[in-house]
Amino acid sequence: MKSKESPVEPFKRALSLTMRTIAEQPELNVTFGTEAPGLRGLRARLPMPSRTLPPEEVAQVRGVSDAYALRLAHHDEKVNANLQPEGGNALAVFDAVEQARCEAIGANQMKGMAQNLTAALEQRCAARGYDRISSREEAPLSEAVAMIVRERLTGEAPPPAAEKLVEQWRGWIEEKAGPDLARLHELIDDQAAFARATRDILVDLDMGDELGEAPDQSSDDAEDQEGDSEQSSDESQSGEAEQPDGASAEQVEYSEGEGEEGDEQTVEVESDDTPMDGDTDETSDGNQPWRPNQQGDDRNRQPSYKIFTPQFDEVIAAEDLCDIDELTRLRQYLDQQLQQMQGVVSRLANKLQRRLLAQQNRTWEFDLEEGILDAARLTRAVVDPMQPLAFKVEHDMNFRDTVVTLLLDNSGSMRGRPITVAAMCADILARTLERCNVKVEILGFTTRAWKGGQSRERWLADGKPAQPGRLNDLRHIIYKSADSPWRRARRNLGLMMREGLLKENIDGEALIWAHNRLLGRPEQRRILMVISDGAPVDDSTLSVNAGNYLEKHLRSVIEQIETRSPVELIAIGIGHDVTRYYRRAVTIVDAEQLGGAMTEKLAELFDDETTLRRGQLKARGQDTPKRQPLSARGAAKAVR
Repeated sequence: MKSKESPVEPFKRALSLTMRTIAEQPELNVTFGTEAPGLRGLRARLPMPSRTLPPEEVAQVRGVSDAYALRLAHHDEKVNANLQPEGGNALAVFDAVEQARCEAIGANQMKGMAQNLTAALEQRCAARGYDRISSREEAPLSEAVAMIVRERLTGEAPPPAAEKLVEQWRGWIEEKAGPDLARLHELIDDQAAFARATRDILVDLDMGDELGEAPDQSSDDAEDQEGDSEQSSDESQSGEAEQPDGASAEQVEYSEGEGEEGDEQTVEVESDDTPMDGDTDETSDGNQPWRPNQQGDDRNRQPSYKIFTPQFDEVIAAEDLCDIDELTRLRQYLDQQLQQMQGVVSRLANKLQRRLLAQQNRTWEFDLEEGILDAARLTRAVVDPMQPLAFKVEHDMNFRDTVVTLLLDNSGSMRGRPITVAAMCADILARTLERCNVKVEILGFTTRAWKGGQSRERWLADGKPAQPGRLNDLRHIIYKSADSPWRRARRNLGLMMREGLLKENIDGEALIWAHNRLLGRPEQRRILMVISDGAPVDDSTLSVNAGNYLEKHLRSVIEQIETRSPVELIAIGIGHDVTRYYRRAVTIVDAEQLGGAMTEKLAELFDDETTLRRGQLKARGQDTPKRQPLSARGAAKAVR
């Protein structure tokens, strides 16, 4: 007798078929799960509906499905790649507006689809806490622009959960970009024309310097677009532009400085196997610094990265930034915010733990003349009494001592859900890896002030020397040192919830700092995981240097670490394509996917290590390690 089918199954089949039809993609693979929904290529993951199929939840799941299907149906990735901007903040706005265009096409054609999309949008905004926003710093500009574009294209007002988000930015956006917003409706069916209009909006919103080179276009409009690009370039280089009160790093106006160099300090990075700077002939012993962009042929190709003054920079422990009572309160707030998500991340972390413990199990060498009797091979002696008995010997796996550093972007654009999710994922992973005898360090990077702080004041007092280099006060935060147990550092992660902590991000120097801390560790294997939601942005530095000054330095540091350092570097971008910077990287669309991405990337690294060890054992003539059941002690550790 067949078991009765769950009422959810027909709904899932119908939704999958509908999604393939709308997307016009018969090969689309649709799955359902408790993890955050996502779309990658022709693979879509949708939320798992409840067994009772409540109407509001059905509408939300259908809305997510419709949004992905419309993206597949109306979005051309080649057109998008040709026209998308290079800067991280501009790219976030560009992508959000393009998604709004795809959804608006379906909403205008089908009323039911419009209702589903609104339900899904309302749920997403509520989950991200947009209904609790009280200041512009908490409101992502990209989301606000997308909501206003949606309103212009469909005539639908933002859902209630997004009203506070939109109202923080509406006046400024419409004042700056009103005329260009008004012409989007007539371009909705032409992705290329719509994208060019979006680029004009980005110029209106003071992001012209993040657009990059002018995109390739047809010969019919090449000259017109060239003129627009020149006008944008003139506007972007006209000097420092005023920002509205509370503006974050997403509205930065850059200008390229010219003239003599100011005071400078070259940033140094240490490497275990690289020679010292060219001024000496001594061989490196693993503790000597090397300088990015100044080794060998690089010396004549790229300019040195400069620091106007390091006097006001600080490296500080989290507990030194606020008192214990406040840290306790902030940690409690963090726990309350992520009660629902904690279960999902914990399950992922437990999977990672099982994989790591399995790699630390023992292996056996067989067919020996002495050792422990191999019962599995006794049949040979029974069948042929002339065959000798076989024995086996147990070997310990050579699981290298490992330390993992989690470097978290503490910039203003991470406010809200992203920084909350990042803090919780770091917390759970630290606890998990500690159980597996892998030490973990958790670091954060930001600046001490907006718009330059004391460094900029010193620069102004010195007469504004040209090209001063980095012009802000760094703040590097140690949330958990590698030697500190998780139970002692757990409270420190609540600091990320503190209002006013998150400011600007200078990724290159933060990467050097975290890298050099790892080089001082005694462990055999050192892993550095960077979590960020955008390109490096510092208003003060970029207003007096080239627009890509910080980004070029970041690329240089990454290249040096990846090619010349023993540290293994991986990166996760939240809504920002970090694969163009890092060789080993993954980009996620939503912060909710962070836990899965972190555990998966770490698992890949350890799996690669296991594969290498098996190859070495096979080369020595030993059997390939086989997984053994957890020992009683290992099982007890897992339960704890």
